[in-house]
Amino acid sequence: MFNIALFEPEIPPNTGNIMRLCANSGCHLHLIEPLGFSLEEKQLRRAALDYRDLATITVHQNIHQAIESSQASRVIAVTTKGELSYQALSYQPSDLLILGPETRGLPVDLLHSDLIDLRIRIPMIDGSRSMNLSNAAAVIIYEAWRQHDFLNGY
Repeated sequence: MFNIALFEPEIPPNTGNIMRLCANSGCHLHLIEPLGFSLEEKQLRRAALDYRDLATITVHQNIHQAIESSQASRVIAVTTKGELSYQALSYQPSDLLILGPETRGLPVDLLHSDLIDLRIRIPMIDGSRSMNLSNAAAVIIYEAWRQHDFLNGY
């Protein structure tokens, strides 16, 4: 199934919600250090519930390890600066979707590096800055999964 990476996540409940999302959708979650919290933090455990143990989660020291581990055919950055709307893309199970830290997004040098194949965005009304990280992840994962007829889902 799909791979999703959180680059230097900062807010434990968002990561916990994404753990739950990954457990329910069959996605592999890659956490790229440094993390802004401990994986044992109470708020993370509360948001993830018992789904944390059901999700496939790997912690990486850097983005290079995450890309290598995921064996991604494409690395797709989710950013408000994306050229493509998320629904314009044909997703592949070998894709790695990367979302940045909640307070600053993905670094510009990473966004425009050779590591990133595509940059996508979620449309918002004028004047909006960004969506909640776990909501953005859910929107994109469910679109990708929908395109594959919710493979292994019910």
